[in-house]
Amino acid sequence: MIFKLDDNRVVFPNPELADPDGLLAIGGDLSIERLILAYHNGIFPWFSEGDPICWYAPPVRCVIFPEQVTVSKSMMVILRKGVFKITYDQAFASVIERCAKISRKDQDGTWITRDMQGAYIELHKKGYAHSVEVWKDEVLVGGLYGVQVNRVFCGESMFSDVSNASKAALIWLCGNKNFSLIDCQVPNEHLMGLGAEMIDSKLYHQYLSAIE
Repeated sequence: MIFKLDDNRVVFPNPELADPDGLLAIGGDLSIERLILAYHNGIFPWFSEGDPICWYAPPVRCVIFPEQVTVSKSMMVILRKGVFKITYDQAFASVIERCAKISRKDQDGTWITRDMQGAYIELHKKGYAHSVEVWKDEVLVGGLYGVQVNRVFCGESMFSDVSNASKAALIWLCGNKNFSLIDCQVPNEHLMGLGAEMIDSKLYHQYLSAIE
């Protein structure tokens, strides 16, 4: 059963009621209050331009445990040589805009709509959303952004204009911030190659609620 959210009430149904693909509800808005409540309950928005807002709570999550991230020998060399300069929260709006513009295999258009960009920029201004920026010769060439819930970084998207830039961003995040879990939402070859694994939603919620 897919629930229709009340535009005037910031509430969500139990995430365990999501369908097998993770779709839980439609409707509502992208207000800061609703987004924060969603992420604290393992729910995230994902929809295309012109469609109603869709809210997902997958029964299994693709995650990376920071201490178990896989760094190849070639990647170690790149990081050791300082090919990239990596920063944190220095160009959030630029990162989300670039994530929205990149083309993705088997995907027509972007789910990072203008409204989505504006909503997450507001989350960033309030200290809930963060970005990692990767620079080469003072040019932004890669990065990622997501939302922090306690010690979980809920990754939303990443981009790479040159080889290994997004990998560098994720590896840096794992090694330089005190997160217990990086939530990648859904798996792909790129993430699995970096050591991502699948965990069930119950374990995921335990990490979401853990403060220390």
